[in-house]
Amino acid sequence: MVKKRRKHSAEFKFRVALEALEGSKTISQLSREHGLHPNVIRSWKQQLLDGGPSVFARDGERERREQEVLEAELHEQIGRLKMELEWLKEKVARSGS
Repeated sequence: MVKKRRKHSAEFKFRVALEALEGSKTISQLSREHGLHPNVIRSWKQQLLDGGPSVFARDGERERREQEVLEAELHEQIGRLKMELEWLKEKVARSGS
């Protein structure tokens, strides 16, 4: 019989990972307490450790990265539109002759 996957909220994952980081309980204890596989808790703990620096990133730095992504998308769209415009110009010029 196949078990249905459970979905946990980000808040729950954060709380469990934080408990794992505290070290007051072992991973096995947390696993039994929350009904999770120990590897899941280890994974969430590692994700918290890996993503930790971004939590404390300056808002300006985060906004700058988001702005760069937006600019890249807009430049790509501009390039596509320029190509379409040139194609349409050629098509109109051919049909008029």
